[in-house]
Amino acid sequence: MPCPRLDGAGVVVTASTRGIGFYAASTLAELGARVVVNGRTRESVERAVEEIRRRGGEAYGVAAALGTREGVDRLLDEAWRLLGAVDMVVFNAPNVSCEPCSLHEAGYSDWEEAARLHLVTPGYLATRYVARLLDEERRGVIVFLSSVTVKAPMPHFVLADTARAGLVQLARSIALEYSGRGIRSYTVLLGSFDTPGARENIRRLAERQGLGFEEAWRRWVIGLSKLGRVARPEELGCLLSFLAQPEAEYMTGTTITMDGVMTPCV
Repeated sequence: MPCPRLDGAGVVVTASTRGIGFYAASTLAELGARVVVNGRTRESVERAVEEIRRRGGEAYGVAAALGTREGVDRLLDEAWRLLGAVDMVVFNAPNVSCEPCSLHEAGYSDWEEAARLHLVTPGYLATRYVARLLDEERRGVIVFLSSVTVKAPMPHFVLADTARAGLVQLARSIALEYSGRGIRSYTVLLGSFDTPGARENIRRLAERQGLGFEEAWRRWVIGLSKLGRVARPEELGCLLSFLAQPEAEYMTGTTITMDGVMTPCV
């Protein structure tokens, strides 16, 4: 069954110059969306936009740091200008700088960074996006990309797991208050993808425990999934494109697990 199309829809994907964010942006563009890519530097944004356009997609870029109010404001304002309207926001966040790290190794600034990236930024982004939709009497969708480790925490990612647990409540709260106005929200708990960030995390964990990278990758990534593989970019794109469809309206506010059966049903 083919993925549903998003022809002409305006979509913003945060932190999307590489990794899971880029997978989301590029696959949605392949499905017909007009995508705004976001990253911290102009160079990284330009590279991502060029790659999506090379593949035949329509893409624009906004360089803005997600960890600041000014960055969020700039991203949404520029995206609205470039697209005319934003039909969907896909929130993705970069890693907390110190992770993988244990609780006893984290400092106050590390907790501040985790809260800023995984709770304050998506909360303020949702505030601005919903307010704009209400002002213009438009419908819209916001999807928060999180991790399945919110349900089954991993000790070395305690900061991110703790901070982004609130996204489930945020999505539910948006659905409760605004679903009657055509504004929908979802949280997606992701398993493993083969990304530069994932490989760097596993490499650092492997070094801590005296393991080789390949062994650690097989044990902690491939071996955890009952499917024996990581997620494919097109699987994420198909899920996001479905959530943008009117047929997903009755699911608003829900939390969706996409982890290849990595974790128990908790």
